[in-house]
Amino acid sequence: MYMISQENFNIKKSALPLFLAFGLMLLSGCQTMSSFFSDQGSLANRELIEPQSETVATHEFELTDDENMVGTIAAIDTRENDALPDIARHFGLGYNDISIANASVSPWTPKTGSRVVLPVQFILPDSPHKGIALNLANMRLFYYPKKQPSKVYTYPVGIGRQGWSTPMGLTRIVAKNANPSWTVPESIQREHAKKGDSLPKVVGSGPDNPLGLYAMRLAIPGYLIHGTNKPYGIGMQISHGCVQMYPEDIEILFKKAAVGMPVRILHQPYLAAWHQGMLYLEAHEPLAKWAKNKVKLQKQIVKQLHKISDQKKAAIDWDKVERILQRSDGIPTPVLMYSPDVAEISANALQLKHPGQFYDQPVVDSLSESDWSILVASFNDESQAQQLATMLNHQGPIIPARKIQKNDLYQVIAGPFKNKTEMKAAAKRIKMDFEIDGKPLKPRLTDVN
Repeated sequence: MYMISQENFNIKKSALPLFLAFGLMLLSGCQTMSSFFSDQGSLANRELIEPQSETVATHEFELTDDENMVGTIAAIDTRENDALPDIARHFGLGYNDISIANASVSPWTPKTGSRVVLPVQFILPDSPHKGIALNLANMRLFYYPKKQPSKVYTYPVGIGRQGWSTPMGLTRIVAKNANPSWTVPESIQREHAKKGDSLPKVVGSGPDNPLGLYAMRLAIPGYLIHGTNKPYGIGMQISHGCVQMYPEDIEILFKKAAVGMPVRILHQPYLAAWHQGMLYLEAHEPLAKWAKNKVKLQKQIVKQLHKISDQKKAAIDWDKVERILQRSDGIPTPVLMYSPDVAEISANALQLKHPGQFYDQPVVDSLSESDWSILVASFNDESQAQQLATMLNHQGPIIPARKIQKNDLYQVIAGPFKNKTEMKAAAKRIKMDFEIDGKPLKPRLTDVN
């Protein structure tokens, strides 16, 4: 039996590949952050808010006049077995969007009845409204259709991880391919070989292809905007430099975008907008590559705020500006004197009805004694077991898993698997991605229902 204590589990997670460890890594970070939503975190601490709407605009927005902010802040209450990545995907958000806006909520194991703020409101990047603008700082793509000048479409993305940064600058789409094959670069082959996982030179279209079903090649050699077979990495630094999108989003953008369309890749962690008579500031932490420029970037946005306030003859609450920059929660927040603070924005967010099932939310088949399965790990702590099971369920493709209580322990059991071969393949993925040696459980020898 594979036992994991709190101490050695933390050691293991530090060695995980980023595109699979993002939940563990950010969960640890989020739990240490103070949250301005803490007083609103659960139904036990607040009055029940009656749902006002079933949905909210998430991708397509109207552009009016010279304003450069779109969307609405919304909120939803969690139910049993909800996970923030499922909620994020359903409402057109990435993992980064929903996790930094809800710092007091556990991403993988939120308590039932937790109020989750949906920051479906965005300040557009400071760039021409033409073609595609990609802001690396908030991991979001903005598409301005040439034939619809009053519209903007926006989608969350996954970008290059540390050491494999997505390049900045002006480029363009040079080719579009449906059902693409992936020619594996030698550098990636070497990376996998070091972990004992050999990759073929070419991966054909299908569930094992990390490009997904659609790919658009950029003029920068070796870089693409494409789909993914690991959708729950969107909103993270997970790729080898390419720009990844949810499968449902890339399908739409693929049909809309044209060869030759300009693509501007930017890094703008601090954004300002004058919207409906109010000045707003949206702040994100600069990516690690630009962390040393943080003070300079903040001085630039302060200069921009001064300029706008002078033009509009409006007084800014500079203490509030400082708090927003320190918090960097990604929520556009008013900064004029006597304007609402972020707690008021949260309290007045559009309350949404729970859809019952979120888009493509994992559904795990029941496990019987006649199925092949894997004992992945055992924990003394129930929340750790649930966290690992949830993360397995969100791999691409899914590794079905559940938490089972046995005596004083909580086991994570993966399965069902159709046969021994499928079980071995899943065990290899768990070993590669989580550095956990699972114990195979033969049919009719398991003691779980």
